[in-house]
Amino acid sequence: MAKWKVWVDREMCIGCGVCASICPDVFEMDDEGKSYAKIELIDENLYDCAKEAAESCPVSCINIEQIE
Repeated sequence: MAKWKVWVDREMCIGCGVCASICPDVFEMDDEGKSYAKIELIDENLYDCAKEAAESCPVSCINIEQIE
């Protein structure tokens, strides 16, 4: 089963919240108004959701890397 590592470049994040609205199972906004991946390792059940969030990010600060 494939797995992916997901992370947000917080320096680039502008806090628009689109990722958390598209994929709340993976992304959340913190107290500083920045996004973070609350689940760092995902499988194919969450991949499409996370990929859509990454593609929708206006500053392209979401990274998804296949690890298995």
